Amino acid sequence: MVWSLVLLAIIITVSRSWGRLRADMASRGVVMWLGIGSIFLAINWGLYVWAVESGLVIQASLGYFINPLVTVLLGVLVLKERLRRMQWVALGIAVVAVCVLTIGFGHLPWIGLILAASFAIYGLIKKQVGVGSVESLTIETAVLAPLALAIMTGFMITGQSAVESDGVRGVLLLVLLGPITAIPLLLFGGATNRVPLSTLGLMQYLTPLAQFIIGYFVFGEQMSSTRWAGFLLVWTALVIFSIDMYRSSRRTVASAASTTLAVTEPD
Repeated sequence: MVWSLVLLAIIITVSRSWGRLRADMASRGVVMWLGIGSIFLAINWGLYVWAVESGLVIQASLGYFINPLVTVLLGVLVLKERLRRMQWVALGIAVVAVCVLTIGFGHLPWIGLILAASFAIYGLIKKQVGVGSVESLTIETAVLAPLALAIMTGFMITGQSAVESDGVRGVLLLVLLGPITAIPLLLFGGATNRVPLSTLGLMQYLTPLAQFIIGYFVFGEQMSSTRWAGFLLVWTALVIFSIDMYRSSRRTVASAASTTLAVTEPD
């Protein structure tokens, strides 16, 4: 959080965006909602770090696999959006998958569910606020930074900080976590305005897929037959969801093209 804020301050300085940031911060509503969003972002970051440290990378990947489906569900519940038939099918399969995974893990896969829900709510808040990606992330990390600094200070006082335990190497790795954390979020925020939704949706699956591969092949986490069945159901739901999203996007583009053609044709 701290080093992400340092990186964002550098980016804003280079891009001369301090005026735009001050204008956004002048709105109490913007600061309040981004502050609430930062709470869900902190929950997401903190739980993910804890999951990795606890050897639960595969269960964490589940959260980011089902995140697009949870986002769609939030659209129905909060924004009163209507789902197409295949989207309902995908959501139904995802619910069955969670039930199967509950059996496979021996408990509700709460890590994956909280990760999915927290990031979906965070995305919903950012969408409703409508502030630029750099400015919004800067405000969010500025809200979180005092808490992060307090925690860092506490570790230093008790002799548990990276400076004492890992020396220069540990400090450099922590500093690198700033750009490693902030840059993907900035690129995601910018991509939402530049990349077709169907392409963006499919690319979102690369992250949990990489997490799953690392958890299974690198960290050697175990996968029972029931867990495999649950993940296969999740992937089936995502395939159905992606195909429906792609078809809908194609129909929208075709409809817009035909409308433009009809308007430009001479009488």
